[in-house]
Amino acid sequence: MKKILIISPHFPPSNLAAVHRSRLFAQHLPEFAWQPIILTVHENFYEEKLDWDLHKLLPKDLQIEKSSAFKVTKPRLIGDIGLRAFFQLYKKAKAIIQKEQIDFLYIPIPSFYVALLGRWLHKTTGVKYGIDYIDPWVHFFPGSEKIFSRHWFSTQIAKFLEPIAIKKSSLITGVAEGYYKGVIDRNPHLLKQTLFQAMPYGGEHQDHVKLKDLHIKPYLFEKKETKIQLVYAGAMLPKAYKPMEQIFTAIANNKEVFKNIEIHFIGTGKSPNDKEGFNIKPYAEKYHLWQDIIFEYPARIPYLDVLVHLDAVDGIFILGSTEPHYTPSKVYQGVLSEKPLFAVLHKASTACNVIEASKAGMVLAFEGEEDIDTIGKNFTEFFKNYLQYITQFNPSEVNKEIFNQYSAREVTKLLATQLNAIN
Repeated sequence: MKKILIISPHFPPSNLAAVHRSRLFAQHLPEFAWQPIILTVHENFYEEKLDWDLHKLLPKDLQIEKSSAFKVTKPRLIGDIGLRAFFQLYKKAKAIIQKEQIDFLYIPIPSFYVALLGRWLHKTTGVKYGIDYIDPWVHFFPGSEKIFSRHWFSTQIAKFLEPIAIKKSSLITGVAEGYYKGVIDRNPHLLKQTLFQAMPYGGEHQDHVKLKDLHIKPYLFEKKETKIQLVYAGAMLPKAYKPMEQIFTAIANNKEVFKNIEIHFIGTGKSPNDKEGFNIKPYAEKYHLWQDIIFEYPARIPYLDVLVHLDAVDGIFILGSTEPHYTPSKVYQGVLSEKPLFAVLHKASTACNVIEASKAGMVLAFEGEEDIDTIGKNFTEFFKNYLQYITQFNPSEVNKEIFNQYSAREVTKLLATQLNAIN
């Protein structure tokens, strides 16, 4: 077997969403003749709540190496673990590369700063390296154009550091092509030396199987026989608020239709651990829907706890944004929960066709920001049809083969194919 070192500063028992990227790659890479070694930061230096149930999902024979980090100061000057552990990770990685004769170094980002380790370790050890874009590094958030604002500074730093980090890369991957397309546009010289591959987040059926053995119960809300309950789980996309307001307006104007409906937003807050960091609540209060139809639990809960709540409800609510980047891989988790999907997505999102072709749910599609009114005009009637759809939904009729390409195994196979082409 060839050996791949994956630097993932957050790793189980961290409960951050990005840890699953490295976890699932590590689980399936041995099947494709690549032995993974994980380099992470010791959990004593994490700020987030630990999830030891998630740790139970790791392969028993997985080699995990841990570095130290500088602790978070009070006041909190530097929180990013990639910065706090940067030099410790470099020292540990260099020793592992030399001792284990590593064939390839792979760095999922964020934390964005650890991408610089690839360039540095390539220079000092000669190891080939790749960067995986779980999120875009150079990204223009609302407010980025305001000079000297926090988002402006972040964008300027990213634009300066990214070319340094990727200059000698052999592989650049991303959750979707759009996540690294800007990298190519800004650095066209990479096309001569670097392979590129879009690899969505992979769904893992075994997670749902193992969940049953852990006996975790839903606790955010109770199952109500008189209510149709839906769950939206995960962070809110920055450009999803306008579609959401269209939905809330439609509900507020047709409350009789939605009187027996509850939509629960989980993990949608301003920061992972802030139970009061509401993002949805202000909008729900504006339209007089709060604690009646719309509920929010801002803090991130453990991954397996999310799966338990998906299993407990009547349907899965999927909300995209005015951009078409929502991928079918994000849908796959809902499919694995065997609950009917209700999706509001940009018409150009590949998830639209996949959901409808697989009979996994229903999609209300719109054509971006200029077509935002379509959501408000059609939402109520569309939701009435969805309520009928729920009564007829049969999980066994869902064509899960359509989702095979979005399984963690198949996504890892894509990675292994590129690794073999480089080595």
